[in-house]
Amino acid sequence: MKYQAVIFDLGGTLSYSASWAEYRDAVKKMAIICKAPVEEFIEQWFANSVGLGTGLYKTWQDYIRYVCQLMGLDIPGIRLKRASDIALSVTRNRICVPREGAMELLSYLKSNRYKIGLISDCYYDVPEIWPETPFAPYFDVTVFSCEVGMNKGDPRIFKIALEKLAVKPGNCIYIADGMRNELANAAGLSIRAIQLNMPGEIYDSPIREDWQGETISSLQEVFNLLK
Repeated sequence: MKYQAVIFDLGGTLSYSASWAEYRDAVKKMAIICKAPVEEFIEQWFANSVGLGTGLYKTWQDYIRYVCQLMGLDIPGIRLKRASDIALSVTRNRICVPREGAMELLSYLKSNRYKIGLISDCYYDVPEIWPETPFAPYFDVTVFSCEVGMNKGDPRIFKIALEKLAVKPGNCIYIADGMRNELANAAGLSIRAIQLNMPGEIYDSPIREDWQGETISSLQEVFNLLK
């Protein structure tokens, strides 16, 4: 085979990701539940959220409590629970729904003995929910940023995946929508990096990278990449 392994991003690639506006709206709802000044809560949330993806906070309630403490607020447990349920529902509603063509592609890769890996910038709830997703049975290796203490802005996370898969960078494809320079970092290690750029989807995230390399507009196109 031309390639031995395919590594995927999760949200925005195999599954649909929440838009930045949708995510911001969820944070607004949490602020209201916590009876916190909305704009200040939103500002503090996004200013400190990198710690979620690197495992600094182990639950949504831990992080919500931290944000409230920065604002001098002591939030009762029942409100923390209600607010955390909003965050969890956003994750669950997104990562459990496969993008069109995702399951067909994973089934093909598995039946043709490709190694299949996942690298996800995510919070603690993603590895918790992961076994419930339709994707889980197909993967040989998963690397979750919250478990390894780094996100895809750090090229070392790709090295972790390569080592677990036991493949050389040149024998591997990485497919992602493109956040935190993940595609550039993968390409910098000699992995073939390809952006899934879906027509009609709104990319309003401030962490989306300006990728000038190879792109595809559907997961079905991956079959051609393997030839």
